[in-house]
Amino acid sequence: MSFSPLIAAVVGLPFLLMACSTTMPQSQPPDSVDVSPSNRYHVGQDSAPIRAISQDEVSDAIPQADPILTFGNMSPYVINGVTYTVLEDYRDYREQGTASWYGAKFSGHKTSNGELYDLYQPSAAHKTLPIPSYARVTNLDNGKSIVVRVNDRGPFHSDRIIDLSYAAAVKLGYMEQGTAQVEVEVIGLVGVEDRRDPVYGDYRFLQLGAFGSESSAQTLVKTLKPLLTARVFVSAVESDGTVLYRVRVGPVDDKNHLLAVQQQLRDNGYDSGQPLP
Repeated sequence: MSFSPLIAAVVGLPFLLMACSTTMPQSQPPDSVDVSPSNRYHVGQDSAPIRAISQDEVSDAIPQADPILTFGNMSPYVINGVTYTVLEDYRDYREQGTASWYGAKFSGHKTSNGELYDLYQPSAAHKTLPIPSYARVTNLDNGKSIVVRVNDRGPFHSDRIIDLSYAAAVKLGYMEQGTAQVEVEVIGLVGVEDRRDPVYGDYRFLQLGAFGSESSAQTLVKTLKPLLTARVFVSAVESDGTVLYRVRVGPVDDKNHLLAVQQQLRDNGYDSGQPLP
């Protein structure tokens, strides 16, 4: 297993899982949102889920011509001092190497494009493939294969090329040993719109949290102000009789300023924020 970034995507990475986003399941009240580094995950070590599944219970992801947005595809980006560049032309991508998997620790947290990670679904994290994209992953030791949806960033280990969901690792027969030698081949789709670059111009703010308590929001503002080169403030909004206090950053001057602020957030262990116009 490996550490997955459930690296959030902003305009590029919403929320590295390392990315837990500020939008929590509806069953939790707004004030339960906690974006501090120490509270991102419930457990310190990754593991398989309590409910195990069999290979027969895992199906291929169904490829769809989803648009590729800047959100989830910030490029270049830096993790642990290493710079990664998301592929512009990825249609002929094929690579062999080591696959790992990630499971219960990240379940329910946001992936790099803001989707919730479901360890029972056939998904994957990749360092440079656009999000979302689809790939067929084949275990070179036993010939088993699966189609996965790439919706996250990772694994950030130099000797690994892809991080599969628990379900995908079960399907390929390597869940128990943790890693396997695989081949990753992108599935080409007709009609995929690449909208990465134009989106940047529409974003001037980042939202970092929404709280039911104004004091909680102000505490986060006070913590973030010394860390960022952009204004941090609280914006209140009322919906159905409930007031939410949103912590926002901005406006930013341009694309480069936006990227710099997002990097400052990640360098200090925070999500890179939800971009807003």
